[in-house]
Amino acid sequence: MILSASLGETRCGIRNIFTFPILISYSLMSRTQKTESSDLPPGGSTMETILSQWQRERPDIDASPMAVCGVRCASERVRQSVLANLSDYDLDLAGFDVILTIRRQGRGETLSPSALSEEMMLSTSAMTNRLGRLDKRGLVERKMDPNDRRGIKVHLTDEGFALADEIVVSHVETEDRMLSALTASERTRLLSLLTKIAEPPITPRKT
Repeated sequence: MILSASLGETRCGIRNIFTFPILISYSLMSRTQKTESSDLPPGGSTMETILSQWQRERPDIDASPMAVCGVRCASERVRQSVLANLSDYDLDLAGFDVILTIRRQGRGETLSPSALSEEMMLSTSAMTNRLGRLDKRGLVERKMDPNDRRGIKVHLTDEGFALADEIVVSHVETEDRMLSALTASERTRLLSLLTKIAEPPITPRKT
């Protein structure tokens, strides 16, 4: 079962390609990082150690939410695995994010830079820089919008399309390996719970 959408959308929100794998992988890590307080791993304290320390230092508070929200270690683990996969294609996360966002629109489809910025929650200047690098590599092409002389449309070149189709396969395989310790039902259940967290709170209307 695949629980991700598409990559580079590294942001808070359930649409992020990383969101599900990062948070779900934390469950995996909690099973494998059981270390005594006196024997801390070189990468830092485990969440169990942190909670134990806070229980000792501040028994008056319940620090258990830290375990749910403290996903930084899982995030870094996923990030490093994804970067290792991208290194085979000489592509960084920013560029990968863009080409997959365009690719999932469909063959021959285009997006404006502003639509890409909104989709990926980036500033227009950041998007311009990303598109410039990809354009130089021949992966995307920017053309004038036929319906708006002041507008620009971005599409994948044949090379960019082929690269996106190739790399998304290895990317999803990488994510799936990260979740291999979870059963299908565990992934589904955890996904349901994470969706509740990621959804914005409903603000009551003022009457």
